[in-house]
Amino acid sequence: MNIYKLLTFSILIGLSSSFAQKIDTSANRVKTEFTIALKRNGTLKPKSTSEIKSSNWLLGCETLDRDMTDYEQYKAYIAPLGIKRLRMQAGWAKTEKVKGVYNWAWLDKIINDAAARGFEPWLETGYGNPIYPGGGGVNLSAGIPSSEEALKAWDKWVEALVNRYKDKVKEWEVWNEPNFGDNEINQPEKVAELNIRTAEIIKRIQPEAKISGLAMGHIDLKYADIFFKTIHEKSKMNLFDNMTYHDYVYNPDSNYGKVGELRRVLDKYAPNVKLRQGENGAPAFNGGGRGALGDYQWTELSQAKWDIRRMLGDLGHDIESSILGIIDMNYGVMAGPIKLLNVKGLIESDSTKRALRPKMVYYAMQHVVSVFDDHLVRIKHVEDTHNVNMKVNGDEVRYNKGTDRSLAVYAYEHKTTKKQVFTIWNNEYIPTNTNTTKNINFTVLNGNFDQPVYVDMLTGGIYEIPENQWTKKENKYTFRNIPVYDSPILIADKSVLKY
Repeated sequence: MNIYKLLTFSILIGLSSSFAQKIDTSANRVKTEFTIALKRNGTLKPKSTSEIKSSNWLLGCETLDRDMTDYEQYKAYIAPLGIKRLRMQAGWAKTEKVKGVYNWAWLDKIINDAAARGFEPWLETGYGNPIYPGGGGVNLSAGIPSSEEALKAWDKWVEALVNRYKDKVKEWEVWNEPNFGDNEINQPEKVAELNIRTAEIIKRIQPEAKISGLAMGHIDLKYADIFFKTIHEKSKMNLFDNMTYHDYVYNPDSNYGKVGELRRVLDKYAPNVKLRQGENGAPAFNGGGRGALGDYQWTELSQAKWDIRRMLGDLGHDIESSILGIIDMNYGVMAGPIKLLNVKGLIESDSTKRALRPKMVYYAMQHVVSVFDDHLVRIKHVEDTHNVNMKVNGDEVRYNKGTDRSLAVYAYEHKTTKKQVFTIWNNEYIPTNTNTTKNINFTVLNGNFDQPVYVDMLTGGIYEIPENQWTKKENKYTFRNIPVYDSPILIADKSVLKY
């Protein structure tokens, strides 16, 4: 290795080390008041990307196409989070600034580095390109390409994009939130046609590609119905692996009824096409003009609760889940409806796009990813009633909660050992900025625990459940005085945990 390469290599290692030093790996890395009358025996150990074969999670690395974030600033934070799939936008306007001339340098650097680190980009082909008349815009709420010249240029762009990255990108998305705002150009029929023509180009070049359609902002059932119907009537639903939605709500558990309605609309036309939650997150503090949910009194605590409730709620409904985003985004650098720093990031940033430090939510998400990888499978959604029947290997499992409060409860088992995990949290209200627990009793029939423990997903703390607080009689498990609050906790067999 010559001296130049050695120096470059040393600098890169030094940069990676400086990033890594900002990640707290101590047992008390989450600084929040959480006091319960149980003995703490350990802390969940995060898993890196290399330790995860597959999982339900995707990570938002959006807005690189508009220079609102800097990949170089946050790339070293991704692997310790344990998430492989990254949602990114390709940026037609940033790549083709002169008609017919593509400058790939900025995107090559990102895609090549991500692939080298073991990440899997989920790459969006939009936005538009104003150098073409009718070429569409480059911001959220922008119109899609509409003129004949622009659509031909779009086709060439998509073809060049897929040919360049088909060895590193296996998943694609067509456009972002076409129904945002009062845009009159993005009629559902027209957006469906753009989705079809784009998907056909991708599949012609890369037949094995997985393609996401729709990418709806708020859930608009009428818009979705027309969009799905248009694709169905053209017999093109087979082009799509999933349809995505982004539905920002203050209580992350409050929209599953509406998601269910969207699922029923899609079932009319394509019951085999999945739904994917393609973008969601909460701010770390309030402030007008900071994007979705920006007018609530958020803190890093309530942000962390929101994000992990969204992750585990989506997992409990068998919906792939993408969290926005890895770092705060500086929307002020572009013309558009949002002018300030969008503070939904897992990493704190500033107007210079520097990565300052991981927020509380970063560590909370590490805890979720550490437990819920491909080794655990959902038994069945536990509905919010006093007595719930589930099936485990043909046997009845009954969960009974000793409270009239509304809880989210989901059950999982290890693929090989069949040992179980229950996720539990109070889902009645928007995540609060305090940690007040209430003790609740639970009974599980046909449970499977050797050594059940209590896990707080926010702090990663693993606690003993004393012998006087749980009993087993044949296959009936009774847990007494389990502290529950508005952030997920687990009753889990100790064997499924890494700590």
